[in-house]
Amino acid sequence: MIDASGIIAALRWQVEIGADEALSDLPTDWTRPAARPELRLPPGPVAPLRPTAAAAPSPDGGARVRAAAASSLAELAESLRCFEGCTLKQTAMNLVFADGNPNSAVMLVGEAPGEDEDRQGKPFVGASGRLLDRMLACIGLDRTSVYISNILPWRPPGNRSPTQAEIAACLPFIERHIELIDPRLLVFLGGTAAKTLLGRSEGITRLRGRWFDYQSPGLTRPVPALATYHPAYLLRSPIQKRDAWRDLLVLRRKIS
Repeated sequence: MIDASGIIAALRWQVEIGADEALSDLPTDWTRPAARPELRLPPGPVAPLRPTAAAAPSPDGGARVRAAAASSLAELAESLRCFEGCTLKQTAMNLVFADGNPNSAVMLVGEAPGEDEDRQGKPFVGASGRLLDRMLACIGLDRTSVYISNILPWRPPGNRSPTQAEIAACLPFIERHIELIDPRLLVFLGGTAAKTLLGRSEGITRLRGRWFDYQSPGLTRPVPALATYHPAYLLRSPIQKRDAWRDLLVLRRKIS
């Protein structure tokens, strides 16, 4: 008799580690070496190989060149779709580019998409997104009056924290994204977004509630940037909602 509970537990474990999409109809036995064709050399002497000069690979996979070449949001999104320098693209279902009003004066930047965002292709549509909507509504904002994106446009498997290599690979794109939007105010949701874009080493508890000047070569002037808690963190630590509310009041006063 087949133990259905064991099968269900195994499937649940695969979903938790991010293996939630089948890549083939047939299983692959990775323990068996692949067949390799026999190498046959032509008769006669073989000329020695001469080293040829090759261009050194770009450390960011060409991300900075691709991002800088984008002159519109549509071009930037297409550049990301063609970008192969981040391995997260191989496991994600969708590119999560942005949501909201691109003409807004306020741009919010989070960390990375979660499971719901990956399925729908939009940032902040899960439980943390619903909390973010309620937070914005408390100060008279909604998705028609702000613009929302993330440091990473692809979901890390199992919603794990992104690695420094993954952040570095995608950083030029979000920097160019901010330049194209050219907002009047920036809000960084969570420590990853704040530390990455501000170039700071402090944690979010030290950065939150403070205004910083965000600068980028493609901006004509520094943009005031406010750091606050990520909504997903507030769901896990509701006691911190009091401080997040104070940050929202700081943002409302700045907008006014």
